[in-house]
Parts: sequence; C-alpha cells; structure tokens
Amino acid sequence: MVINIFHIYDLVLRWVMKAAGIIPVQLQIEPGTSMNFWVPARKPNKNHQNHPPLLFLHGFAANAIMTWQFQVLKFAKTHAVYVPDFMFFGDSVTDRPDRSPEFQAECVAEGLRKLGVERRFVLVGFSYGAMVGFRLAEKYPELVEAMVVTAAPTVLTERITEAALEKIGYKSWSEYLIPETVKGVKSMLEIASFEFPRFPRWIFKHYLEGMIIHNKERAELLEALVTPNDVTISRYPQKLHIIWGRNDNLFDIQIAYNMKE
Repeated sequence: MVINIFHIYDLVLRWVMKAAGIIPVQLQIEPGTSMNFWVPARKPNKNHQNHPPLLFLHGFAANAIMTWQFQVLKFAKTHAVYVPDFMFFGDSVTDRPDRSPEFQAECVAEGLRKLGVERRFVLVGFSYGAMVGFRLAEKYPELVEAMVVTAAPTVLTERITEAALEKIGYKSWSEYLIPETVKGVKSMLEIASFEFPRFPRWIFKHYLEGMIIHNKERAELLEALVTPNDVTISRYPQKLHIIWGRNDNLFDIQIAYNMKE
C-alpha cells in the first residue's frame, strides 16, 4: 500500500480545522450539484458579529482548505469564515456541463444562502478564485462589501492568455496547470512562486498522484475561463484591494495598474 503525504496531510488538516471550530459541510446546490464548504462549527459569537464575514476563494493548484489553511486559522476566532471548494475540487461535483466562472459564482452564492449568511462579506480571492470572485461581485453586489484579490486580472482575455503563456513557454493553461509528469508539477509550482524552496522529487510525485484529479473537467474549467478581447470590463462599486508581486512570473504587473484605473 502506497501512502500519499498529501492524503495524510489532508486528514491532519481536517483535525486541526475541527479543533479551531471549522468543519466541512456538503450542500446540495441543485439536483446533481453539490458544493463543499468549510464553515464555523458554531453560531457566530460577539467577536464575529463585530467584523464582516470572510469568504476565501481558492486558486487552481489546490483545494480550498489546503490553499487557505493559515488564513483560516488566523481569522476563525474573530470572523465568521467561509471557504468553498469549487466544482471538481475537494468534494464539490456537478453533472451540469457548465464550466464557466459564472456558474461557480452562482453555486457559491446559493451555498451561502443555504448556510444562512445574510451579512455582506469581504471576499478574498487568489488567482482562479479571484476571477470567480469578480463574477460573484458583479452578479451579487448586495452580498459583497469589499474584495481583496491576488495575482489575477478582472477577466482572463485571449490577449492576456497569449502573453502569459508565451512568457512561461506553454501552449495552454491546461498544459501548465494540469501537469502529467513530476517535472510538470515542479515547473508549475516554481513558476507560480518567487524563490520556490527545494523539495525532494517524491514530494512532487505525491502531489501529482494526490492533487491532480478530475483532469478532463478541470481542463474544461480553464477553457471556459478565457474570454474574447472585446469583452466589456465591469466596474465594481465595492472597495477593491489588489495584491500583486513585482516578480510575478505569469502576469505583468501593468495589469494590476490597469485594474486600479
């Protein structure tokens, strides 16, 4: 029997989250579609009521709680924290053919409604999650008080895609973000990081075998993410905070300045 380090870490992380008062809840969004949310185990306390709820939206490299584990542990005592797994991440699945970020946003909004979240929340999105977050803020402005986004354009246009892929030497997003080899996993993580630390080869092998799943569906998610160059860019009434690394290996920092304008 082969033991995968990421499967073990997932079990440990679930125990740690439960001890911190955060538990997973599987919600039926509609027949054939269910979304996993990490949510407070108990009703919000006075501390929570003095701060807006936080919604964390993960990127493409890992599931929700793996991505946001440290932030959840930091804020769980002072905020009501909600962390959904997007479709085909974690335990979230759908039999719908829709792979658009709009559909992901609709599922998140419906999940929050089922959880009884009535207060406006602060949305924190990373990469793919930030782009879904923009769709959520656009379609449900009454839910989103403010946004904090990291390393993601408002919309991923064909022009931005072409420039980014040329920069990193890949032909498609799925080739980069859904690696099929240990070498591909290592390349993906190194490109996505600044001064990525050295790890033994077996770590990348375990990542490939334990984290790269639902390849066909995830490739469809990436294909649906890219939009034509002539798409209309929405303006958002919410406060928007942009976090962007000057050494970003993927997207030019000028995109962030354009978003600010």
